[in-house]
Amino acid sequence: MIPLGPADWAAIEAVLRTRPTDAMFPLANLRDHGMEGDHQNATRFWGDASPPRRAVLGLTNRGMVLPFATEPEPAAAILRGRPIAGFAGPSGSVRPLMRALGLDAPAGGLDADEPQFHLDLATLRVPEGPGTLAPLTLDRARAVAWRVAYTRETDMGLGSQAEAVEDVAGWIAADSHRFLVVDGEPVAMTGFNARLPDIVQVGGVYVPPVARRRGLGRRAVALHLAEASAQGIGQATLFAASEAAVACYRPLGFKRIGDFALVVRETAVMA
Repeated sequence: MIPLGPADWAAIEAVLRTRPTDAMFPLANLRDHGMEGDHQNATRFWGDASPPRRAVLGLTNRGMVLPFATEPEPAAAILRGRPIAGFAGPSGSVRPLMRALGLDAPAGGLDADEPQFHLDLATLRVPEGPGTLAPLTLDRARAVAWRVAYTRETDMGLGSQAEAVEDVAGWIAADSHRFLVVDGEPVAMTGFNARLPDIVQVGGVYVPPVARRRGLGRRAVALHLAEASAQGIGQATLFAASEAAVACYRPLGFKRIGDFALVVRETAVMA
């Protein structure tokens, strides 16, 4: 594999677009943050040395590895000696690469293979129920508190206030997340952690413990997807962190398409 630069932008997108459900993070990072600059999600890319290219390896400034159809040894050779904060991608690409790097032993933080789902938004089923959507500006402080709680519950990190403030500020700027509001009170939060012109990836769904088991998360996600559909987006994907999440999403029409590995280490390690 060889380094790819801005001149290869279209070629990188063409490869990743062959299976966008497997490549939402690198595609969104490329579109939103590019290959240069200081943002933690700006991403460097490597690819096959000559056309036709079929594999792409991404590495963000934060140290997140984003493999797409990569062979483990060539990708590992690129990553050795670099700080690695985690991995995100299809389990069939992530797990062999982690083994090649010797990073497959549990090391704290999040390390999960989660069922991945897809939905044609033309078949979306919106459940009946209370509530309407509202932007996070309705109650920024609550959004921050819920982000802290979500991060801690999912083992994605320590759930610091500063990181949550930064996350929520980014969501508000991108208009990517919504509250479900019932009787003037936010009762759930939903969002898209990656968005392209034709497909969204659901992420960051949170319902506080006091409001759970009432179908509020399901309704929040459905209403947000209906909003995306009305804007011309045709597909959605997600990976589910728990059986409760699976039970939330299946009734909307989501169908399982595979497994997605999400690994977020407590501290970056040298590969």
